[in-house]
Order: sequence, then C-alpha cells, then structure tokens
Amino acid sequence: MTSERSTRYLYLVRHGEAMADGSGLTERGRRQAVLLGRRLGDVPFAAVHHSPLPRAVQTARLVREELELEAPLEVSEVAGDYVPYVPERDELPAESADDLLRFLQQATPEELERGPELARLALERFAGPVDGADERRELVVTHNFLIGWLVGHAMDAPNWRWLSLNHCNAALTVIRYAPGRPSSVLVYNDMQHLPADLRWTGFPAEQRI
Repeated sequence: MTSERSTRYLYLVRHGEAMADGSGLTERGRRQAVLLGRRLGDVPFAAVHHSPLPRAVQTARLVREELELEAPLEVSEVAGDYVPYVPERDELPAESADDLLRFLQQATPEELERGPELARLALERFAGPVDGADERRELVVTHNFLIGWLVGHAMDAPNWRWLSLNHCNAALTVIRYAPGRPSSVLVYNDMQHLPADLRWTGFPAEQRI
C-alpha cells in the first residue's frame, strides 16, 4: 500500500551580509535577518534548518526570534556552503565554459569531491513531498550555491545550472513540492521585505536591475 504524501513548501534564504573574515554578520546583515524574520513571522514552520557556518547560524537565530510560532533550529551539514556539482567541459555552453571552469578552480580538490555527495543528501533531505497527511513548511538558511542547486533541480535544469544562479543576502525563494505534480518555484530572490539600502548585497553588480 502506498503511504500518504503531502505538499512540502521549502523556504530558502541566503544568510545576511557577512563580515569579510567570515566570523558573522555585519550590522546590515543583522538588519536584513530581522526584517526577513518579520516577513515570515506568521509562517508555521516545522523547522528552521541552517548551515553550521557563523553567518548562517546568526541569520537563523535572528529570523527565529521574529517568528510567532516557535520552530526548532536544526544545524545541518547538507545546508552548508559547498560546490554541489562539478560539470565536464562538454556540458557547458562553449562561450562560457572557460570562465565557469576557472571559477570552480577556486575550490580545493577535497571540496570538489565532497560537495556532490552533500548535494545528493540535500535533495534527499529537503526536496520532494513529505510523508503523512499534513502539509509541511520548512525554512533553510543557507548559501548561494545550495539555493541554486535546489532551484535548478526543481526546474529540471541541467545539473551545471547552479553556476548561473545568484541570490541576494536575506532574499527569499520558495519551492512547492506537491504529490503527483511537478515541483514549482513560487518565489525567487524576493527582497520586498528589505528597504532599498539593504537590497542586492551579495549579488553581482552587473546583474542588478
């Protein structure tokens, strides 16, 4: 007998603006996190997952403080900052292959080897409908690469496509996974909760609109 399945709403957030040394959030980053938490205040999250890195830990805590319903904080290595997929040259568009492969060379061999396994586990943990009769809403406070990976997967994009997606600090993306239906991206890189001076941080300047 097939077990009952229900819809998962996966809320994805890149951490707030971080200090250059990686030790935590800037003052702007803390403001971003608080405002994001206020926007999400009435969402009944089952859990708030977050990366183990300080910038994500601090963002998750500040967001949870603004939630009306208490949700457990769950640190997760699969919500961390890693390279989710390493493409071969022939998978990439010829005109951009050199730049994309050069970008990946910034990662260590160990990171390039470990990242795809974490990405596989992230799909197992966060993607798809949930077991049971009740809808589930989960928040994942993470990093640019993982959001791109999960969005690309939800859209059935080629695996290398995570490399072409960027996300602003404290911007919101929401994916819906409903039983028997294709996954859908409901909200993408949404910054409406942020005033103009707090928008677009962490995003390539040449791509801002």
